[in-house]
Amino acid sequence: MTSTPDPAPAPASLWRLTGPDLRGTDPLPTLTQTLVAGAGLAGLATALELARAGHEVVVVDADELGGRTTSRTTGKVSLLQGSTVSGIREHAGEEAAAAYLEANRAGAGWMRRELAAVPGAWEARPSYTYATTAEGLTSLRSEADAMAAAGSPVENVPAVPAGTIGLPVAVEGALRMADQAQVQPVTAAAALIARIREAGGVVVDRCRVTGVSATGGGVTVTTERGDIVAERLILATGTPILDRSLLFAALVPQRQAVVAFRLPAGPGGGSPDGMYLSVDPVGRSIRTAVDRDGAPAIVVGGGGIVTGREDGIGDLRDGILTWTAEHFPGATPITWWAAQDYRMTTHLPYAGAIHGGHDRVFAMTGFAKWGMTNAPAAALAVVGEITGEAPAWHRTLRDQRPGIRDLGETATANAEVGAHLVAGWVAPRSHSDSGRAEIVRSGVRPVAQSRVDGALCRVSAVCTHLGGIVRWNDAESTWDCPLHGSRFAADGRVIEGPATQDLAPVDAD
Repeated sequence: MTSTPDPAPAPASLWRLTGPDLRGTDPLPTLTQTLVAGAGLAGLATALELARAGHEVVVVDADELGGRTTSRTTGKVSLLQGSTVSGIREHAGEEAAAAYLEANRAGAGWMRRELAAVPGAWEARPSYTYATTAEGLTSLRSEADAMAAAGSPVENVPAVPAGTIGLPVAVEGALRMADQAQVQPVTAAAALIARIREAGGVVVDRCRVTGVSATGGGVTVTTERGDIVAERLILATGTPILDRSLLFAALVPQRQAVVAFRLPAGPGGGSPDGMYLSVDPVGRSIRTAVDRDGAPAIVVGGGGIVTGREDGIGDLRDGILTWTAEHFPGATPITWWAAQDYRMTTHLPYAGAIHGGHDRVFAMTGFAKWGMTNAPAAALAVVGEITGEAPAWHRTLRDQRPGIRDLGETATANAEVGAHLVAGWVAPRSHSDSGRAEIVRSGVRPVAQSRVDGALCRVSAVCTHLGGIVRWNDAESTWDCPLHGSRFAADGRVIEGPATQDLAPVDAD
């Protein structure tokens, strides 16, 4: 393996700070049986299953190994997922909700088998969904009903004072599920990468896929390091890049802030006993972790915005800081980061062959912040399609047909995309609140101009995916597209898709 340069500075997840160094790459071959784009959990699980089945597999990632989303997750492996199951039941019916739970149970089982014996990767914990408001309590009851109807009843916890369920918050009610788990996702990714290589697979970092040509005889994939010819391509990239099936039009990009805190030493440190997620209007996700020196820590997330449409990541981060200071006195911030995930307008994740790919191109997406179970489930589904042994739950989810509500939600999502496309060109948001960035005109061409660490950058403000006008994200110093969530560094380098091309530089004059 050879070393590669460090990525550009950015808010670092606790998992990157405390996990193993995943830098290092294998040479890129020019021919393989299966090419997997994306070295997050979905791509790594798929590659490992295929390699163990005797397939020739190459995994490439545009960034550091471990995946952009996987390395920024909160790392919860749980079937208790806030109000997810009740939302699916309401939207798609009980059969779909039951199949979703079966898929997640299979994904969680895969994670347990692979990671339970890996030092530092897996920690069994009970999982709680809780409510502190009347609105949250209504949502909680709906979720309990949906879980029971889908064959996964959960324990109901009545209203209790602060500290009763291991959380320093009084709750109006809670749901509890034993024997769930929290993972260190970078440590987990390192273990999976090692096993892929042991099984004969190849793993390549800093190798962005920029084009694909699929025919009935195979696929030719263009990357920044050269072309590779494969029998099939599996897109495990968050949102599917190079997507002729227009899956991106049925996805809503969601961005969430996460902050890690070091807890004070001693018996009053207040380390929680489980994993927690509230279903109140302002949600909070809490789990434990350890700092770089092994000291106890907590990871707190909450809220969310649609990428590129609000200036809210900094506000979400600051809200977490305030809430944690109130409920965990003495907790000291270690680091913060933001995570991006995608929700399908059908409310169900997607895994399988995509239209227009000649049954040679597969995609996995729409995990809606629950990738620790949905990603391995998607891997099992896609490998099942390839080997002809698809699980029954996958067939049920795959055969779901979009209903009126799905079509309506997709139409609404795309109407919002269209509105942001027009507004961006007619009246782009011209200045950031900090004054570090602005959209200016060079003739009729909008230019994204920013100054970060004293360096002036001028790049095209037109997203290279579908032409939306990007918006400055002051908290992360990035240009984000309000259409489908593509993100770019201040100098125009693409960070995540569906865009695969950088913003073009613009001369300072």
